[in-house]
Amino acid sequence: MSELTYPVVISPLTHDDGGGFAATVPDLPGCMSDGETPEEALVNVRDAIDAWIAMARELGHAVPAPSRTLQRAVG
Repeated sequence: MSELTYPVVISPLTHDDGGGFAATVPDLPGCMSDGETPEEALVNVRDAIDAWIAMARELGHAVPAPSRTLQRAVG
């Protein structure tokens, strides 16, 4: 698991969506994870970032640079 350098947006999931929290990475399209708590979602999204970057490199795609630092939007 790498150091977190990409901004992450953490937001609550509705009960209909299973509850917990979603963590999305705006700089990496489709990169997301979730967890029961904001902290768990953040830990899980680190693995998703690593997997996203590894797949992009494997496919020969460019990996975008992080646009800014970590964000946390929990409401």
